[in-house]
Amino acid sequence: MSSSSPFKLRVAICGGGISGLCLAVALSQCPNIQVEVYEATDRFKEIGAGVMIWARTWKILELLGLGSAFSKIAHSPPDGSIGTGFDFRRSDQPEEGSRFYLVQMPYGCIRFYRVDFLDAFVEALPPNVAHFGMRLVSYSQNASASEISLQFSNGTTATCDLLAGCDGIKSSIRAQLYRECSERSGDSTLLKFIDPVWTGTIAYRGLIPVEHLPPCHRSIADPMMHVVSYSISRGKVVNVVTFASDPKREGEPHNEDVWVANCLQQELLECYSNWEPEVEQLLNQIEKPTKWAIHHLRPLPFFVDRKIALLGDACHAMAPHEGAGAGQAIEDAFILASLLEQVSSLETLPLALDAYQRVRLPFANHVLKGSYDSGLMYEFNSQYGEDYEVLGPAIEKQWDWVEEPSPEEERLRALQYLKDAIS
Repeated sequence: MSSSSPFKLRVAICGGGISGLCLAVALSQCPNIQVEVYEATDRFKEIGAGVMIWARTWKILELLGLGSAFSKIAHSPPDGSIGTGFDFRRSDQPEEGSRFYLVQMPYGCIRFYRVDFLDAFVEALPPNVAHFGMRLVSYSQNASASEISLQFSNGTTATCDLLAGCDGIKSSIRAQLYRECSERSGDSTLLKFIDPVWTGTIAYRGLIPVEHLPPCHRSIADPMMHVVSYSISRGKVVNVVTFASDPKREGEPHNEDVWVANCLQQELLECYSNWEPEVEQLLNQIEKPTKWAIHHLRPLPFFVDRKIALLGDACHAMAPHEGAGAGQAIEDAFILASLLEQVSSLETLPLALDAYQRVRLPFANHVLKGSYDSGLMYEFNSQYGEDYEVLGPAIEKQWDWVEEPSPEEERLRALQYLKDAIS
């Protein structure tokens, strides 16, 4: 590149999940950035069935120009009115259960079929930025070098100015980053942040065509939290997730190598025998449930090292109890893209990454911890026990982060950090 050529930041995104694709879409709108997405498999794909977001994430999608595309696939596209977040119900008894708390919030809970959700990002990608069958084996960055070298499992190599680690909860980029930081600093305690931690919770999941349920079944209309149930695919399917937890086992090694597996319907039914009839009616319609060992990360002390940045589950994989994982990944991408758009040279890149970390790390770690704590509350394992008068408001307070501060406020705060650092 000649000295007169305009600066163009080269960003390599490893991982084609929600965080990686959202970042790619956002960066593709920036003329000063060249983006490449490297996906280990042969196509973009997601595991799981449903995904939910809250009002703050919807605002980000609108700011990225994606509101119309996502409105077409949302179960109930938001109209600005107050809606149901979750209807909390006591159901673990043979007689009919009852509501003990209702959480409402702007837009309510916006639900999607996960495949449709990912596809909306894929369709917004420009051509020729996605590369498949490219599993990152390792990267090399030297403090004195101006670029990062990438080595892939198929033998190919690439270079970039910034590596965005969007490779999920078992992130190989996080593993290398923390090993190298541990070696450089002599701090062996950093190694504990490499591996995910079992939360002590097993989740059973299943999909039910809505016509298999009575028209009056409450899970069709609003998201429920006796077992978690909510409609997706624009109301055609009910997504069901149940949890069986032993909080004392949080942090123990999970005794099975496979985190997600098929299981017999009988196992699911036995786990929830003697629950209220409405729950049994729901679970009897799940013919082929799957069983998930729920893991999360310990809150990381940093998301950035030199010219490597972690996003999404690679840096804050969390339990699903606040429906926050997808939204927090999107927020990472939104903030980072906003900052990178302002980078005019490789000298300012570290300042942008520092601003990203200063804004996103405390917020995401707060939501990560809160998601685990919410799970304790839902199953009456928290300090509030079964005291509904205290427990209900405490659960609602867990969602304070949905409204304050707004994503736009966070974006402006990050940009101010960068401006102050440059000046």
